Amino acid sequence: MKITEFLKHNYRHFNAAALIDAAEGYKIHLNEGGKMMVTLAGAMSTAELGISLAEMIRQDKVQIITCTGANLEEDVFNLVAHDYYERVPNYRELTPEQEQRLLERHMNRVTDTCIPEMEAMRRIENVILEEWVKADQSGKTYFPHEFFYKILLSGKLDGSFQIDPKNSWLLEAAKKNLPIIVPGWEDSTLGNMFAGHVISGDVKNVHTVRTGIEYMMFLAEWYTVNATEESTVGFFQIGGGIAGDFPICVVPMLHQDLQRTSVPLWGYFCQISDSTTSYGSYSGAVPNEKITWGKLGVKTPKYIIESDATIVAPLIFAIILDQ
Repeated sequence: MKITEFLKHNYRHFNAAALIDAAEGYKIHLNEGGKMMVTLAGAMSTAELGISLAEMIRQDKVQIITCTGANLEEDVFNLVAHDYYERVPNYRELTPEQEQRLLERHMNRVTDTCIPEMEAMRRIENVILEEWVKADQSGKTYFPHEFFYKILLSGKLDGSFQIDPKNSWLLEAAKKNLPIIVPGWEDSTLGNMFAGHVISGDVKNVHTVRTGIEYMMFLAEWYTVNATEESTVGFFQIGGGIAGDFPICVVPMLHQDLQRTSVPLWGYFCQISDSTTSYGSYSGAVPNEKITWGKLGVKTPKYIIESDATIVAPLIFAIILDQ
């Protein structure tokens, strides 16, 4: 039985049914000529979402991505250092002393997975620093994801790959020069490293790496060109936080601040999240709240799946890919 057949036979109610509805809505949106933005929060790259997301990119099921700085870099960390990762199944039971021992071994824990500093983070730092310095000395500036595209497409890392490269979503995105928005890149390991290299003087111009405001300006132009009444842009949000909050605001900005009122609203919306609306949690807000902010319309197809994105997203992608 195909994955899709299994899901449609068994997933009939509640969050399970919402998963099916959202996947079918995604397919309809693309089949009608729409485009799709996928947003990545949390640690989806370390959860190896690339296994399914890379195929989505290959098959043109994704036209633009917004992600945190962590997801951007952690896909590459996994690409070059997977064999050095360690899984800690009993992570909930670790004592502070055990956590300290992981620190002393330079093993940075993300839930049940430890990322090795020297094999992953420092290896990528050494390669990308060359690009930062080269751009700095030539007076050029690039977005964070563009620096990653440079090192991935240069071939410098090819000999270091420790997973099948077809499972790296960022490598597939680089091959297609897919637009990526990375708000708050400064809040990432390599963002911290870049700040350190500016402070130490290795990089003279802090603007060598372009900022979040410039990303919003880029997104405004991209959306204006790509979103039409005949071909709207959908919004598939994995998790909450800045990865979703930042890009979805481009529509009210275009309408209210730039008076581009002919630009359509987002044409599809789905969020996978286990957040709730308690305590004013925007990440847990139901989609209808976004109507009041000028992001979604009354007739926009809207879905919310209150579950674990590491479980749900690959299943939705499997349906979209007809697996």
